[in-house]
Amino acid sequence: MTKIERSEPDTLAGEREMLDGWLDYHRATLALKCADLTDEQLRRQVLAPSELTLLGLTRHMAEVERYWFRDITLGEDVPDLYCTEEDPDGDFHVTEEHTYAEAETARQEAIVRAREIAAARSLDEVSARRSRRTDEAFSLRWVYTHMIEEYARHNGHADMLREHIDGATGD
Repeated sequence: MTKIERSEPDTLAGEREMLDGWLDYHRATLALKCADLTDEQLRRQVLAPSELTLLGLTRHMAEVERYWFRDITLGEDVPDLYCTEEDPDGDFHVTEEHTYAEAETARQEAIVRAREIAAARSLDEVSARRSRRTDEAFSLRWVYTHMIEEYARHNGHADMLREHIDGATGD
């Protein structure tokens, strides 16, 4: 059985430590939901009519990490890993050629870079780029909060997917 370290942040932690802690908790939760499954299981669509899969969620979160920390926060031009103009939801569209090892490596690389970017900035620092939809800027605090929300929402999806795949439950 794969060992994945996951712990909730100290209940009396400061703001930055709390945000880092909850984001890392949810990052680890997604890995935990995917642990010890085969690529076939991770690609399995078990909640018809939804196309959602655990592998698709992993790919999506690799894209999201890169987008919010590198593109928006830092202002770096980062090409999408899986999405294209023809398939803007390409991160969710998995085939038999796609593997968890590749997707999780991409997600972990994005997490390492996100941590570096965040550590070098104040929570009050304003993003280098603005929203494409609303033209609003974002504080790093907002990005953290959004990332925690994004992971938490998708970890709820992952809970249901995992239970349907092999019966495993738990937080």
